[in-house]
Amino acid sequence: MSSFDLSRRLVAEGLGTALLVATVVGSGIMAASLTADTALALLGNTLATGAILVVLITILGPISGAHFNPAVSLIFALSGSLPRRDLVGYVLAQLAGGMLGTIVAHLMFDHPVLEWSTKIRSGQAQWFAEWVATFGLVATILAGIRFEQKSVPWLVGLYITAAYWFTASTSFANPAVAVARSLTNTFSGIRPADLPGFICAELIGAVSALLLMTWLLQPSTARAGKHAV
Repeated sequence: MSSFDLSRRLVAEGLGTALLVATVVGSGIMAASLTADTALALLGNTLATGAILVVLITILGPISGAHFNPAVSLIFALSGSLPRRDLVGYVLAQLAGGMLGTIVAHLMFDHPVLEWSTKIRSGQAQWFAEWVATFGLVATILAGIRFEQKSVPWLVGLYITAAYWFTASTSFANPAVAVARSLTNTFSGIRPADLPGFICAELIGAVSALLLMTWLLQPSTARAGKHAV
C-alpha cells in the first residue's frame, strides 16, 4: 500500500476522477462543437481520454493507486491490495470527484452546472459491451501490475483508447464515470435510467476478470509447491 495517509489518498482519488471526467465530458463538448461527423467527434473524445489516463495514473498512482473507478477499487479490496475498510471512502471520493468533473466541464463551456442526460444507452448488447470493457480493463491492470508495473499508465490509456472503438457502449468501464456522465446532456451523456444496467455489467465484469486473472497469473511453481506440501 501507499505510504500516504488515507486523507491524501482520498483527495488523490477525487482529484483524478474529477480531471478524468472533465476530460471525457469537456472533450466531447468540444468535439461536437467542431464537427457534425460523429466518428470524428468520437475520435477526439477518445484521444483526449486515453491521454489523460496516462498522465493521471502516472502522477497520482504513487499516492492512491490511481483507481478513479469503484470497480477497480472493489477488485483491489477483494484481492487484499486495498484495505477493505478504505473501500467506501475510495468509492465516495470517486463519485464526488466525477460529479465535480462534470460541473467543471460545464462551467468551462458555459453549460448549465448540471443537467440530466437524455441520451439512450440501453439493451443487452450495450450491457454485454460494458461487461467486456470492464473485464478487459481489469485484466489489463492486473496483468500489467504482475509483469510490467511501470507501463500500467500506458497500458490502461491504450486499452481505453481501443475499447472506445471496439465496444458498442464506447467503454465507460467505470461506475463513477457513468454516474457523472448521467449529469450531462451532451455528447458523452447517458440517461440516469440506463445507469443500473451499465453499473451491474461493470461490476460483474470486474469480478469476472479478477477470478480468471487470479488463476491465470498464478505461477506454476506456486501450484507445484502447494501440491508438494
